[in-house]
Amino acid sequence: MSEDRITQRTVTVVMVVIAALAFVFSFGNVWSLALRLGVPAPIAPLIAPMVDLSVVGLLVALRYLSLRGVPAEQMCSPTRLMHISGLLTLSLNIAEPIAAGHYGRAAVDAVAPLLLLGWGTVGPQLLRHFHTVTQNAEPTVAKAATPSPESTPSEASSSTENSTPTPVPFPPAPVAVPVTKVPQPLLSEARAIAASHRTEHGAPITPAQLKMRLGIGLPMATALHAAL
Repeated sequence: MSEDRITQRTVTVVMVVIAALAFVFSFGNVWSLALRLGVPAPIAPLIAPMVDLSVVGLLVALRYLSLRGVPAEQMCSPTRLMHISGLLTLSLNIAEPIAAGHYGRAAVDAVAPLLLLGWGTVGPQLLRHFHTVTQNAEPTVAKAATPSPESTPSEASSSTENSTPTPVPFPPAPVAVPVTKVPQPLLSEARAIAASHRTEHGAPITPAQLKMRLGIGLPMATALHAAL
């Protein structure tokens, strides 16, 4: 059982015990007072339960509303009736001892009703505060339980270790083309042959034709053709 539940139940038990003791104390006192005032015997024992049951019902209602977080200003009428019932219980308890001149007994009989009045006011307030504390604590716990979007270094290293590395595609390396050095005399001869070929055929000469005309290898013919 959580701590807030234990606290709420403890306050509730105390309120119920005080109400029960007030009922026990007032039952005999009010019965004696009713008989002293001439109330018929069958009706005399019914007066005290009417007041005490009103107090118990109001305590239960106030506890229920307080645990649901209902503000105090919305419970003015039940609280006011609770105070009136408590004052009636106090008055009925001490009236007979005071009338008989037993002031010490009247003081003792006033203890339970006074505590009932106090708990009828303080008890619902405490339960409302408990409800507020519980409601405010729940978002904090939920926030603490939510993982942070920013991963810690240990989490990052763990995810790095567990993840499979993705191969990074590299651009193909450029193919080195061997550079053929063209001799200047051969280049001059190739220009003359190319000009003659254009004059005769009306089209530029090809590397293969240069190869045949000059009697050289194809790499040299290609280099000459590129230099023309």
